[in-house]
Amino acid sequence: MKKVNLLMTLTLLSVISVFGQTKWTFDKAHTSILFSIDHMVISEVVGKFEKFDGTVETKSDKDFTDAKIKLTIDVKSINTDNEERDKHLKSPDFFDAEKYPTIKFESTSMKKLNGNFYLLKGKLTMHGITKEVELEVKYNGTVKDPWGNIKAGFKVVGTINRKDFGIVYNSTLESGGLLIGEEVRINCNVELIKL
Repeated sequence: MKKVNLLMTLTLLSVISVFGQTKWTFDKAHTSILFSIDHMVISEVVGKFEKFDGTVETKSDKDFTDAKIKLTIDVKSINTDNEERDKHLKSPDFFDAEKYPTIKFESTSMKKLNGNFYLLKGKLTMHGITKEVELEVKYNGTVKDPWGNIKAGFKVVGTINRKDFGIVYNSTLESGGLLIGEEVRINCNVELIKL
């Protein structure tokens, strides 16, 4: 009898856990995955990835603590507003898009710091290498749009070193500086839609 009750309790907890999760997807029309990197020390190049997909699971509509995030980016969708540069970025000198067609991110924790600010940690896989990264997140709120959809908005920023992921192509200027910076600044505007 005790075994039956224990089994029923575990089953009930499992069902509550599954149905207690709120699922979201990325509103691609209102989400941008942007990056920037120094060029010849004196300026920077800005780019974006136009194709991506992913899901987010949370405890509720408004509490994003410990959100489970999965994101996959299509490397070939890189766009820096220069066709020749984009072609070079997809080549083996940089992303090697034929061999490594996707960039993946999977969260490991989402901790509230204060107010609407969170620290997001996760595993970033790029160019065949996986590293733990930290990103700063600002939660901008949750609203219902004119069509009855529940939306949540975020600003996500952070910095990674491309050399950590085996992307090392560079050359030195006469002045001694590097043609291309090593630090890549991530700047994303994210809008989620509740499923």
